[in-house]
Amino acid sequence: MHDARALLEMGAEAVRRLARRGYSLDLSALESLQSRRNQNIRSADELRAESKRVASEVQQTAKQGGDISKLKERAREIKEQIREIEAEQEQVQDELRTLLLTIPNLPDDRSPDGDSEEFAVEVRRVGTPPSFSFTPKDHVDLGEATGILDFARATKLSGPRFAVSRGAGAALERALTTLFLDLHTRRHDYVEHSVPFLVTRKTMTGTGQLPKFEEDLFKTGVADRELFLIPTAEVPLTNLYADEIIPPSELPLAITAQTPCFRSEAGSYGRDTRGLIRQHQFTKVEMVRICEPEAVDAELEKMLGHAEACLKELGLAYRVVTLAAGDTGFSAQLTYDLEVWFPSQNTYREISSVSNFGTFQARRANIRTRGADGKPKLVTTLNGSGLPVGRTLAALLEQGQQEDGSIVLPESLVPYLGFRRISADGTPEA
Repeated sequence: MHDARALLEMGAEAVRRLARRGYSLDLSALESLQSRRNQNIRSADELRAESKRVASEVQQTAKQGGDISKLKERAREIKEQIREIEAEQEQVQDELRTLLLTIPNLPDDRSPDGDSEEFAVEVRRVGTPPSFSFTPKDHVDLGEATGILDFARATKLSGPRFAVSRGAGAALERALTTLFLDLHTRRHDYVEHSVPFLVTRKTMTGTGQLPKFEEDLFKTGVADRELFLIPTAEVPLTNLYADEIIPPSELPLAITAQTPCFRSEAGSYGRDTRGLIRQHQFTKVEMVRICEPEAVDAELEKMLGHAEACLKELGLAYRVVTLAAGDTGFSAQLTYDLEVWFPSQNTYREISSVSNFGTFQARRANIRTRGADGKPKLVTTLNGSGLPVGRTLAALLEQGQQEDGSIVLPESLVPYLGFRRISADGTPEA
């Protein structure tokens, strides 16, 4: 969320930057609302001052035995005017807040121009994609052939875009989750959390999922209580500090959690309906960092390294790209995507996004620290996937597949699994 005054002061610069992500900022509408708000505040203050003067005159006139009827009538008029202005002010404030909540974050000028993944700029490639003497299968065929993934029974239970893992597949999911959490807590100094999977509208608004993405969220409720299923642990982790002032000595904060994630994928328009790439429910380990604004660039690079460490630990070939301004998420200023190699598609596919949100989320959620002068100031927030379990599993199956239908897994998973290979019939093998 933005400060209206800051956007108006930036003027044409704010319009230019938002246009890079396809948003047309109506400065005149924003200025009109801000002006009405300020005028109402001034008018109400003037009337309250007059009300005090009239009240004082009533007391003095009454002491002197004078007629106070006209003064009392004026006092009633002033009170009514104040009520009318306050009602109008509440309406204007709601309109202004509604407008501000729909304006996306200003993209960083380091993000390239463009509005889709085609305009992403490659930063680096790590690892060599495996080559095969046979035509590689996709993870769906591999999972179903070995019996470790069952999409048909998942559809029977819940409809499309769900999956059941079994045997070595379920063990592999559990192992990946534990490996990622161990990396982040033992090597990267994150503090692990267990958080609610159902959150309030206010919580969803704090990180920017609402109001813009309501159609992409699952929600439920009991009686008059409305709750949303989290689309990512970023939501509860960041909002842990909503309406708080974090002591500067505690920054930067580094927190992580493993949660299920729930997304309707309303805007995907039939993309990736096959397999584990785009599901309604999936497990993910999330990283969140909260820091001073001056430290955000260093923190972003640090978090990117933490996400990359997961892929390196698994020996997966991947690349890093900088997303184009028009393809950057609503709340983000700058985003790196990590894309892992999928042999069946002969291309890299997104597996993690690591983003800097500036003060955008902090303003919405009212997360602050104190500056050198002791006064409260907004923090900056960052988050990244580290990593989604389903997509990682899919990449492992595809990059580790053998001609005989078996799958060889990374050595780093053996301590968590107790086996290194999944045979063609799904049997774990040392």
